[in-house]
Amino acid sequence: MINISEVIETNRMIEKENFDVRTITMGISLLDCIDADVDTTCEKIHAKITAKAKDLVKTGEDISAEYGIPIVNKRISVTPIALVGGASCKSPEDFVKIARTLDQCAREVGVNFIGGYSALVSKGMTQADEYLIRSIPEALATTELVCSSINLGSTKQGINMDAVRLMGDIVRQTAERTGDRDGLGCAKLVVFCNAPDDNPFMAGAFHGVTEPDCIINVGVSGPGVVKAALEECRDSDFEVLCETIKKTAFKITRVGQLVAQEASHRLGVPFGIIDLSLAPTPAIGDSVADILEEIGVEKAGAPGTTAALALLNDQVKKGGVMASSYVGGLSGAFIPVSEDAGMIDAAQCGALTLEKLEAMTCVCSVGLDMIAVPGDTSAETISGIIADEMALGMVNQKTTAVRLIPAIGKKVGDMIELGGLLGRAPVMPVNQFKCGRFVNRGGRIPAPVHSFKN
Repeated sequence: MINISEVIETNRMIEKENFDVRTITMGISLLDCIDADVDTTCEKIHAKITAKAKDLVKTGEDISAEYGIPIVNKRISVTPIALVGGASCKSPEDFVKIARTLDQCAREVGVNFIGGYSALVSKGMTQADEYLIRSIPEALATTELVCSSINLGSTKQGINMDAVRLMGDIVRQTAERTGDRDGLGCAKLVVFCNAPDDNPFMAGAFHGVTEPDCIINVGVSGPGVVKAALEECRDSDFEVLCETIKKTAFKITRVGQLVAQEASHRLGVPFGIIDLSLAPTPAIGDSVADILEEIGVEKAGAPGTTAALALLNDQVKKGGVMASSYVGGLSGAFIPVSEDAGMIDAAQCGALTLEKLEAMTCVCSVGLDMIAVPGDTSAETISGIIADEMALGMVNQKTTAVRLIPAIGKKVGDMIELGGLLGRAPVMPVNQFKCGRFVNRGGRIPAPVHSFKN
């Protein structure tokens, strides 16, 4: 049970340190919605989602009001749609019908986003996978709440370079289709290596096929809480520093566990996992970059940044696993540029580059996230950046991801404005040397030797 001293600490974290439960995400299996007719499939999807999630938003609001804990988002994740639409979708246009159905469902039940417009293609693509991938630019341009993710590689299976090359084109096309909104569609599109089945965070959330019919996953976040705790031990050694982060992560996770169990009970849906991720927002004081600077680097991106981030990520996970038996998802530290005021500042002053961000992704929870690149960046270059990040995930046996936003009509130093939690981002320079001959080879990069563990 949570005692009164923890309640007092939690109140302080909420009032002064930007602590919140970032999302309650309901995962819903759509495997029983599969039908040979696409319109019937859409009808079944609509019926199931609206029935299962009808009380999700109200339950989140009730828990927030009763416990005084801000719950920022209520979201839904569904079975990868490439699997659901495989029997009925005979073209990309058929998949767009399903995307619009998902958008309608999300609006009707009142959630912030719905994820799972996804395909898992780490070893190869079915015809349905390819149709879904090719439908993404239109689907994301004509919906508001749908998020898409594609898993391109894994430590066990290697990297599907045909899919990597195709996704370079798709990211580029999505940017062009939503160019009048600063490439907003690309902010809802992420590619993964080693994607987890139980991630509650967008844009990468989908309901894995190993999951039950319906489940509740909760994501908590508290960069401001960690920074405030570190301010109290500014001149301490690394032992004290690590203990402080670990204890703070424990407290944050305990609150998430309370919310998750309460939501599970009220909705009559099994509790899945707590994702303890330091996910920043554009708000001042809610920044992972600020934590790195509190640890001791002048600006995020300075020498020592990768080591500081590794330390932070590890201690957050250690604290989380002591607070809950069901820590999952991506748990750790996120480094999205557009969603972190400190990262934006570091990029604008030149301390943070794309290459340094890539190095940091070796030790953080995800990868190159919410990064604006010049509007004339070629599809081949985008594919090359994706391939590099997929390789980091494959070799290091971790989840990595890429969410790039080509800023159509804009150049290095310009800003894109996405609004809300998606924030704003400076357009960052990209290496101008070409990689076309590499990404156009086709086929697969095989799994690394250390993948053979059976």
